Amino acid sequence: MYLGDNGRAPYGPRSADEVRRFTLEAVEWFLAQDVKLLVLACNTATARALDVVRERSSVPVVGVVRPGAVAAASATRSAIVAVIATAGTVESDAYPAAIAEAAPGTRVAQLACPELVPMVEAGILDGRRAESVLRAYLEPLLGGTPGIDTLLLGCTHYPLLRPVIEAIVGERVAVVDSAFTTALAVEDLLDALAARAPRGAGASHRLATTGEVDAFVQVASRLFGERLPSVEAARIEPAGAIP
Repeated sequence: MYLGDNGRAPYGPRSADEVRRFTLEAVEWFLAQDVKLLVLACNTATARALDVVRERSSVPVVGVVRPGAVAAASATRSAIVAVIATAGTVESDAYPAAIAEAAPGTRVAQLACPELVPMVEAGILDGRRAESVLRAYLEPLLGGTPGIDTLLLGCTHYPLLRPVIEAIVGERVAVVDSAFTTALAVEDLLDALAARAPRGAGASHRLATTGEVDAFVQVASRLFGERLPSVEAARIEPAGAIP
């Protein structure tokens, strides 16, 4: 099951309190669907709300920051990592903390890239416009911190720009994101809980959005292609007070 809070996205420019409230409301929606595990598949939501979600959730919760940090810590040889992310994720300092935990002594240079999420949502994934915007962010970042050999894509939208990013940064800089390592973390946790679906069980997918369904389908179809399941409209209720 996937829920996109497109009606209130992007989360990156929003205040920490708003992000926590919106994330809790989405979590309540999921819990009402009787899920067995939650993934906060948003770096800003993970950075701002993971702790409070874990306090309130009746099922295990996995965030995307730590898996991404582990991927970056494993990839770097110079112990100097660059992170591009939303303003909210950068302000939280979640990635420097998580990378330092995974690989003490690693230096982290961060940069907020507010133009990237709207650009991806608009379907601008390559071409002159995408390259121009990305160069304006990446060249000063990499040039201003000598020795960077790893670039962490600290937003789940950014991997859609990965081919252009890799062309700009070149072969000497490894580009990593949290998607693969988050999937492994989910797999390991399901095994630890003996909670995997039985072998041979039919798999089905549900996609829901709080925004306009047609607009969501346009974006999601780039990922799923012809395999895109039908998309439903979701209505989430206001959460209670957040401590």
